[in-house]
Amino acid sequence: MPTEITRLFDFPYYQLEKYNLKKAFSTKYNGNWESISTQEYIDKSNQLSRGLLKLGIQPNDKIAIISTENRTEWNICDIGILQTGAQTVPIYPTISKEDYEYVLSHSESTYCFVSDVDILEKLNKIKGKTKLKGVYTFKDIKGENNWNEILELGQETDNQDEVEARKNNVKTDDLATLIYTSGTTGKPKGVMLSHKNIVTNVLSSEKRVPLDYGNSVGLSFLPVCHIFERMILYLYQYCGVDIYFAESIEKLSENAQEIKPHVMTAVPRLYEKIYDKIILKGEDLSGIKKSLFFWAVNLGLKYEPNGANGWWYEKQLALARKLIFSKWQAALGGELKIMVSGSAALQPRLTRVFAAAGMPIMEGYGLTETSPVIAVNDQKDRNFRVGTVGKVIEGVEVKIADNGEILVKGPNVMLGYYKDDEKTATVMKGEYFCTGDKGEFDQDGFLKITGRTKEMFKTSGGKYVVPPLLEGELKQSLFIEQVMVIGEGEKMPAAIIQPNFEFMRDWIKHKHLDIGLTNQEIISSDIVIKRIQKEVDKCNKNFGKWEQIKRFELTPEEWSIDGGHLTPTMKMKREIIKNIYINLYEKIYRGNFYKS
Repeated sequence: MPTEITRLFDFPYYQLEKYNLKKAFSTKYNGNWESISTQEYIDKSNQLSRGLLKLGIQPNDKIAIISTENRTEWNICDIGILQTGAQTVPIYPTISKEDYEYVLSHSESTYCFVSDVDILEKLNKIKGKTKLKGVYTFKDIKGENNWNEILELGQETDNQDEVEARKNNVKTDDLATLIYTSGTTGKPKGVMLSHKNIVTNVLSSEKRVPLDYGNSVGLSFLPVCHIFERMILYLYQYCGVDIYFAESIEKLSENAQEIKPHVMTAVPRLYEKIYDKIILKGEDLSGIKKSLFFWAVNLGLKYEPNGANGWWYEKQLALARKLIFSKWQAALGGELKIMVSGSAALQPRLTRVFAAAGMPIMEGYGLTETSPVIAVNDQKDRNFRVGTVGKVIEGVEVKIADNGEILVKGPNVMLGYYKDDEKTATVMKGEYFCTGDKGEFDQDGFLKITGRTKEMFKTSGGKYVVPPLLEGELKQSLFIEQVMVIGEGEKMPAAIIQPNFEFMRDWIKHKHLDIGLTNQEIISSDIVIKRIQKEVDKCNKNFGKWEQIKRFELTPEEWSIDGGHLTPTMKMKREIIKNIYINLYEKIYRGNFYKS
């Protein structure tokens, strides 16, 4: 009988007994894919555990991991650390050195594994202010301690009995990891997740997986420091999926063509970029080829699951898949059966068109505090509905509060915020976690997210506006990359918009427009402003008069994590964005502005 899984480090042992993969993990080094088997994964993890014990690691010590890219070493460290009874503290590589200092100090991390020089340089500036005893690198960096030194410490098996004893002492309710949320305001909060929190989430989510267990390939791209991708990696291990780590967003398509994945996960922005590039290629076609391309796209944008559009639509779709969509599939390896989306709202047009193309995106919903999955769409048993995040997973209970807030109860709900009982108390109502998101169930039990309780505002006329609804509608435009709706306490809603500069440049060239190609030249063009106005007008038709966007301004900068606009999970830092563009805000509400 396979290992019973109650702790995170049980997953590799279960995989060994059930599937014993030859390529459990694969990472590209110097242009070549290098794989390790399930057995090697376990052996290396035990070796690391033995080395850590010889370093003096004690139960409940905290060990940080910071990696620019996903890689095999991350997973070996994860299991190796957890087996000692210590806890992992995964940290986003893109945060500031001040946030590094805060997270490392607040967690009292004693050791840290890092991937490369860039992280190391940031870390070296603040490590003296922390409790770090040592930093170990995955890449060979001259003059720095390498993680292989710990593996060498654990090469001899003389203390493996101690490792086994440590493992046996770890209980399912014990803390496994501290994940610091990239809050849109204030200091990051340390979310305490137990082994049970994540294990139960994996086992419940597995019931929604339509894969050939033991024979499937997964492409991992999202940062594994995020609980969504981390849970997915445990899920892949449980389902016997060969895991390949993409080199970068730029090489995603190239890597997919090399390994031919059956499944991949991403955030909506990545799917949007893939879609934008496909549309631009279609624009470059001519004659009958171009007509066929956009016939297929327009057909895809009308897609409904389960043959709901009728037999004639399905006949046309079969032809579109053969002539056009098969090429989309080939660009991502040709074998994709399913893609998963999380972290932010997915535009329904993307859900429709990729499902029509035979590469359905299953949108889900969750938070770091819920380990993370609360609900997810599922192709099986007609449990896939466009515009929703699917049905609630087994073992989790959701109720909608009187104000529309989604409340969650279940074994996946966090232990609390580390060293912060006060903040924990503010998000718990008895056994229910208050998500801060608003939602509703349809008549068939599908959950739909309708906004954020904290992001809703009142205009000076006393009318309520829900920015995420307007923003979601506007971001369906190929011309708009980011948008933030403003207007709290003001006479009308307005928007600060970052155009999709990459698409804009291609559009300008394709239309042979007399517009410069720098960001500043683009946003200063009357032609561009009128084109964006057209998109805003289209959006406004779907909303009440009091909700409609009456003014907008364009930003020359691309909103980014480094620029401070976005969190590492690509959520907008609303107050910071408002402060960055306070001149545009004042122009909209106090100054001269162009008329709509």
